[in-house]
Amino acid sequence: MSFKAEKISGNQYKITFEVPSADFDAAMQKSFQKNRGRISVPGFRKGKAPRRLIENMYGEAIFYDDAFDLIFPDLYEEAVKAEDLFPVDQPSVSVDQIASGQDLKFTATVYVKPDVTLGEYKGLKGTRHLHPVSEEEVEHRISHDISKMTTTEDVVDRALAEGDTANINYLGRVDGVAFEGGQADGHNLVLGSGSFIPGFEEQVIGMKVGDEKVITVTFPEQYHSEALSGKEAQFEVKVNSATHQVKPELDDDFAQDVSEHKTFAEYREAIVKELEERRDKQAEVSLENELVQKAVDAADCDIPDAMVERQIDRQMMNMKMQMAYQGLRMEDYLRYTNTTEEDLRDNIRMDAKNSVKTELVIDEIAKVEKLEASEEETEEQIERYAKEAGQEPEAYKAGLSENQKENFKDLATSRKVVDLLVKNAEVSVHEGEHDEPVDVQEVLESVTEALDEEENKTKKAPAKKKAKKAEDKASED
Repeated sequence: MSFKAEKISGNQYKITFEVPSADFDAAMQKSFQKNRGRISVPGFRKGKAPRRLIENMYGEAIFYDDAFDLIFPDLYEEAVKAEDLFPVDQPSVSVDQIASGQDLKFTATVYVKPDVTLGEYKGLKGTRHLHPVSEEEVEHRISHDISKMTTTEDVVDRALAEGDTANINYLGRVDGVAFEGGQADGHNLVLGSGSFIPGFEEQVIGMKVGDEKVITVTFPEQYHSEALSGKEAQFEVKVNSATHQVKPELDDDFAQDVSEHKTFAEYREAIVKELEERRDKQAEVSLENELVQKAVDAADCDIPDAMVERQIDRQMMNMKMQMAYQGLRMEDYLRYTNTTEEDLRDNIRMDAKNSVKTELVIDEIAKVEKLEASEEETEEQIERYAKEAGQEPEAYKAGLSENQKENFKDLATSRKVVDLLVKNAEVSVHEGEHDEPVDVQEVLESVTEALDEEENKTKKAPAKKKAKKAEDKASED
């Protein structure tokens, strides 16, 4: 068997193969033995007809496909390894000659990992953003600990107020007729949340547990139910019970309950330090991303569509997994952002192409700089990942395949490239405010909340607003 590879474009190779007739005839015989049991020949039981008789009746081409499949995979793999090629897609095969007693001749055209022409990647200019930790950030962080210590108590001997959660029964009517979705028993309503029709919650405020009242409201002109849009409705409301939240005092006792610190001042100081460390880490990641992107922009390569499409597939799968964690389906997200899956693929195409190019550029820099992760560096990468995933490093390491270990080696090598870029960069420090990136998690939560809101037909229509907000953020991302 012989083959010859030739480059026909920047990232495409054509490999010409020639297989001796004896080898092809042997493959034809194996194909016959594999298939004769399913071929019917009059006068013979299945599997008993001679090969020549079958070929006379059906033509010898009946065995070509399987014969070719017996030869092609190993020969193709041998050629790819021998020529040091890195295919990024399935090859396109063209058979030029195939017949018993003749040499098998065919070609395989395949896109390979493209060549990369590097631009400047040393001496790049970057900025480390060290914005001051704001009072709002500190208060927001403390609020998480406050929520852990907040308790709920029944409302007794007083009127309901904003912030209380009222458990109510309600029955709504328009023109004296009850409407679909206008009734519920035991519904919990946070007063002041704005989740009901405008004017509803304001009229529940001031009622007491056990009170009954008829509330009159007007549905918004822009409402998801056209039958109710702009209509006046009366709701019979009864307050079954109510609770309110009791937040802890922000004192030394609170600090001791939520941390290892003895005083609130020490606790608050530790919060500031925690936020500063997080800021510094984010600043370093932002700087690294900036430098990597500049190195990528300065490089040139012709990226095959197949690599981009595969990256889009990966990003779509990751997005679907994130949605699944939120209890959200892709079709729901597409419906509420008024888009299609093809539109979404088109929207992320440029990002996917950039991701592919980034990987290629980092690999090329590693090759030029002769950077390769050592076994110790690979081990550290695995241990770091295991700890971040909350797993015991040794047990995690023991369960890895050789291919997975190789992937971690690639990650460790990429880390060395990024360190090289930072080490050789001209870095300035900016201590002012800067825009925060779009939080994809928040976008997904917004859509999830929109779906939940739609389930209650008596509520006003925040779902559309939240979905619109999610769409705007997704388009900015």
